Amino acid sequence: MSQDTSGKRQGTLAALSLSMLLSALGTSSANVALPTLAHAFGAPFQQVQWVVLAYLLAITSLVVSAGRLGDLMGRRRLLVAGIASFAGASLLCGLAPTLWLLIGARALQGVGAAVMMALTMAFVGAAVPKEKTGGAMGLLGAMSAVGTALGPSLGGLLIAGFGWRSIFLLNLPLGIVAFALAYRCLPADAPRPASARPGFDHRGTLLLALALAAFTMAMTIGRGKFGVLNGALLLTAGAAGALFVMVEKTSASPLIRLEMFRERRLSAAFVMSALVTTVVMATLVVGPFYLSGALALSTAGVGMVMSAGPVVAALTGVPASQVVDRFGAHRITLAGLTAMGTGCATMAMAPLRFGVAGYAIPLVMLTAGYALFQAANNTAVMTTVQTDQRGVVSGLLNLSRNLGLIVGASMMGSIFAMNGNAASGMRATFALAALLIVAAAGLAIFVGRARWAGSPPRHAVTSSRS
Repeated sequence: MSQDTSGKRQGTLAALSLSMLLSALGTSSANVALPTLAHAFGAPFQQVQWVVLAYLLAITSLVVSAGRLGDLMGRRRLLVAGIASFAGASLLCGLAPTLWLLIGARALQGVGAAVMMALTMAFVGAAVPKEKTGGAMGLLGAMSAVGTALGPSLGGLLIAGFGWRSIFLLNLPLGIVAFALAYRCLPADAPRPASARPGFDHRGTLLLALALAAFTMAMTIGRGKFGVLNGALLLTAGAAGALFVMVEKTSASPLIRLEMFRERRLSAAFVMSALVTTVVMATLVVGPFYLSGALALSTAGVGMVMSAGPVVAALTGVPASQVVDRFGAHRITLAGLTAMGTGCATMAMAPLRFGVAGYAIPLVMLTAGYALFQAANNTAVMTTVQTDQRGVVSGLLNLSRNLGLIVGASMMGSIFAMNGNAASGMRATFALAALLIVAAAGLAIFVGRARWAGSPPRHAVTSSRS
């Protein structure tokens, strides 16, 4: 392998890693700014929360469609456009003079993030040899975990030192670097005659976007309280979802090939991803309240303890990928879930007298297990799909992750709030989290009789309808 080829491959991985980090940071960093934004714009929480919701809605409703568009029109040009959109929207966010312009810019930022999330993993197959796929997936998984966990603490530090605009403006130079690397290093899209391109499923795209947007709003509006509006949104999501399934069954070029879900390895991977990220979100939502309430830590102390998560994710990601390449995805999936379950159970049972150590040590176990799981699960999925399906399957993986984060923020926050104090809320939340991990492990064992990373699944790779 020539030095030029090696350098280009490293540049490609750097571009993909930075894209994954930026999109994950955008998800988690703005939450900490909501009180500051409410004061800066003189607006109530019901309005300010749309700074977060607009971003989540854009990503969740468009990530699968973005993956499919990449499969159809070329992943390189679409990813480069997505990075440019994200960076430009970040500048608009940082300069926004009014709250509603900020919300609009956040929606545009979410569109770019949806493209970045959907296509980063899809590019791995073209960027690295198959035997090194686990390493690349582990790196991207680490960047995703670091971005999700680092967002609140980094956002808090930036707001305290430079004001709320800095959390958005920081994305601009990073986005420019990611754009330059992607433009220079990503492999060119293979030429494809226009007559050979399948059509884009517009009806399915609109119905799926409506279903996902309604579900996201139902889970996030009301700050954990369920009312008539939430119920109406869930009914809308269910109706749009049912219509989407009907349309996909008859579409000549469906957005999602429903037969792929008959492949139990693939379906299990999506479900496990949602369960695991629901648990991860509990550490971000519940952790700060427990540390400040039950343990009486200062804001700086809370930030220090919470930073253990991103540090461990960063240190574990690449070694985790190497372990996956050596021992196989299925074994490491179970190892990661075991570490996560042990961390959750320890958090649920650790008495208050253990203090910070009773939270920090289980957090380290949980985060290390998450890095192992991410590397293994992503590798298991992305090595069993054909090239023309990588974009949409990557989009589905990211969708399952996002739905887990959304449900985790709503459900885990509500369970914590329903208990009388921070200590009992912590125990109840992580007892449930441990059960969710047990469910994920049971699913992994159930599908373990089928080989995780071997011959392509029968249904997921079918392309005859393209």
